[in-house]
This record gives sequence, structure tokens and C-alpha cells, in this order.
Amino acid sequence: MTGLRDAPAVAAARYEMVVGLEVHVQLRTHTKAFCSCDATYGAPPNVNTCPVCLALPGALPALNREAVHLAMRAALALGCTVNDVSVFARKNYFYPDLPKGYQISQYDRPLALAGRLEIGDGDAARTVGITRVHMEEDAGKSIHDRYPGATAIDLNRAGIPLIEIVSEPDMRSSTEAVAYLAALKQILEYIDVSDVNMEEGSLRVDANVSARRRGATALGTKTEVKNMNSFSGVQRALDAEFQRQCVLLDRGERVEQQTMLWDGARDEVRPARSKEASHDYRYFPEPDLPPLVLERPWIDEVRAELPELPRARRARFGRDYGLAAADIAVLTASPALAEYFESAAKLHRDPKAAANWVMGEVLAALNATNESIRSFRITPAALARLLDLVRDGTVSHSAAKRVFALMVETGEPADRVAEREGLVQVRDADELTRWVDEVLAEHPAEAGRFRAGETKLLGVLVGMVMKKSKGRADPRRVNQLLSERAGG
Repeated sequence: MTGLRDAPAVAAARYEMVVGLEVHVQLRTHTKAFCSCDATYGAPPNVNTCPVCLALPGALPALNREAVHLAMRAALALGCTVNDVSVFARKNYFYPDLPKGYQISQYDRPLALAGRLEIGDGDAARTVGITRVHMEEDAGKSIHDRYPGATAIDLNRAGIPLIEIVSEPDMRSSTEAVAYLAALKQILEYIDVSDVNMEEGSLRVDANVSARRRGATALGTKTEVKNMNSFSGVQRALDAEFQRQCVLLDRGERVEQQTMLWDGARDEVRPARSKEASHDYRYFPEPDLPPLVLERPWIDEVRAELPELPRARRARFGRDYGLAAADIAVLTASPALAEYFESAAKLHRDPKAAANWVMGEVLAALNATNESIRSFRITPAALARLLDLVRDGTVSHSAAKRVFALMVETGEPADRVAEREGLVQVRDADELTRWVDEVLAEHPAEAGRFRAGETKLLGVLVGMVMKKSKGRADPRRVNQLLSERAGG
């Protein structure tokens, strides 16, 4: 497709992008969907296999109850209606890493239907429909770069439980598609059904994209873009494919229904194969698995155990803590960070101070060490204690940053660090006076101008005293002492 992406963007201005997404999500189970093999990522190749996931003759699948539980949890969080009865089907196609020659999936009677997902806020808020959520198993993995001229197969992934979340074609730009993915990923993190790690393939995206004349209502011929493993990749791939289709339509040519591969290195899409229709897969009910019958009390129980979802938490943080929308967006980015902030805020009883420290020092420390908030050695209680020391004047704000850095390094509590490092704030009048006198003596020019009425030097002199005291002086008392010298 070289060259098409360089076509004039004016063609795209006459058309509208229509996008629907199919998102495959690996469920956070200990074992595979239909056998007891370990589902942990990263094991040596072909270690986690058995007759069932290798599709040996006579092996029979047995459904993983935890996978059903997590799939229901996701469907309910997305507002879907969970069907009392759903049916597993065989989706027949050949792949080197699909040992059975078919994939156990769901087809005409899926787990759940008709959900929704809110994206954006305020006037930009809109709803994207969720067509269905169905369960299926993953295929294995083909490895093309390990041996020259040969492809290796790793079947550890064969049989890993997935859900496929299929949206309605409700998105009209690549930006909306990314907003949808971000909102979906955040919900899945909040309900803890998957680690949604795109680099490890726990969340994979296929996009159905078409172009139509602006003002038209009928859908155009769609293509399916695969091989996208990042949000930025999705955005770039959709833009490239949309522009390709616009150019074809502008030339009076036809868009062919086909599967496209995204090449992020070349920033282009290229055809992989003609797009299959559902009848090409020759779906039929899986004869080795009975229909999945879900008792209504179990569905209600899973619904009741859902945690507070991101949108509700953002609204509550605004209502309860009076924080700005931008701050709330940062603090609720992950459930773990939101819980950390809220615990510290409740213990310290000053949400704004807690928010500033979490968004500042805490996130900076995590970024520096690439550490997770869940394993961060400074607990919310330890942070709250440090903020208490700042509030009651035991340590200055600048000294508190030094204390915090040492707490990260040693894991020691704030009181002990402040005491040992001599960072407890000094309020003794004699000592403060001595530091003030020394600073004025060491900087006679500034002292003279200050005494002559150049009051803007007050801040400079306070800073000098703070530096001399190594951050221990009480800045309010220093300010008072220096002000008393002004004009004196």
C-alpha cells in the first residue's frame, strides 16, 4: 500500500470513518479454559500442555468455572444482559498453532448481549454499544524469528481462556476508538478480570473500519485491521486504513472486504487475506461441551460483588474531595492508585495535600524505579504520617521531601528519619536569630538594601536562612524575624 497514505487528506474530508472494535481479553485464571494446565505467562515453550490442549484423540474439554465467573463479571460491568443459557461452538479453520483445527468459541448463543460503554466527559461524552461478550479459547503462538527458514510453535497459549468484546460500529474517529479502548481497559482493571497487558498479548485489538460519504447512513464495505499491540498503533492503523479507503472511493474504485495487517515500522496497512464470512468457519455446536446454564442467583451474586467502576469513582472523588477533574483523572487512572490516595487522604484528613503528594513525590518515585503502587514500600499510613508532621510544623515542606526520599530508600518511618537526619524543624528563637544574624553578616549588600526598604529581598534572605539551617528553620518565624529587621 506504499504511497496511498501520502495521498491528499482532502479526500478524507469528504468521508466519515466508521469503526467497530473486537477486543480479545485474556482472563486472569490459574488454569486454562478447558483443562487444568497452568495459564501463567512466560513459561518455557510447550511446558504447559496436556492431551486436551494438544487435541490428542480421546481428550475431552471440561469448562473452567473461574473463567465463567470472570467472563460474567466483565459482561455485567459493561452493562450486558447475561444469558441464562449460552452454547459453545466449534469455529473451524486451519492455523499451524491451532492443533485441533478448530477453536472452541461461542457463536449464535453467546454469553452476553447488548451492553454499553461511556467514553469522554461533559459535552464530549457519548455511548458506544457493546454487541456481545462471548467466551473462547486462545490458539498457540507461531514464532517466526527463532530459527532461520523455520517456524516454531509454542502451545502454552493454546486453550488460555479469553473473552471477546465486540462493539457496535459507533465510533467515528481513531481518537474515539482509542478513548473506547482506554475506558474499556480501565474497567477491566477495576474489576480485576485480566492484567490487560498488551505487550504480553492479554489485550488484543482487531478493528473493523469502513468509510462512507458524510451524511450517508448506509455502512460502507469494511476491512478488518489486525496486528495492533498498542493504543498508538490502533490510532495510526485506523487513520492509515481510512485514508486508503477514501482514496479508493474517490477514484471510483471498490473497497474489498479483506483482512489487513498493520505494519507499525512502515506505518502502513497491507492485505493479508480475503475476509472470511461466518459461514466460512462452518460453526456448529461443540459436541463435547453441554450448553452453559447459568443460574440466576449466581448471576445476581456476581453483579452484586462488582466494585465501584471508574466513572462512578471519578464522580465520587469530585463530590467527596473537591478535587479538580484533571487531578481526579490522574488519581483514578488505576484502582490501586485510587485506593492508595484515598487511604492516605482519609488518614491525613487533608485530601488536597494527599493528592498533591501522590501526584508529585509518589508518582515520581514510582516512575524512577518502574515500581508498582501495589508494592511501593511507602504505605498510605506512612505517607499520611509524614504529611501530619508537615501540617503540625515538625518538619518543613522542603525537609519533608528529603524525609520522603530517605523513606523510599530505607523503608523507615518519617519520625525516625526526620529525627536521625536532624530535619525536625527548629523554632528556638535564639538559634533562629543566630542564623538570621549570620546570613545578614555574610551578605552585607543584600542586608543593607533590605534594611533600606527593598522588601522584595525578604524571600531571598529567608531562602538563605533555610539553606544555612539545612531546611530545619521554621520559615514562618524566620520571615517574622527578618521583617522585624526591615528598616532597622
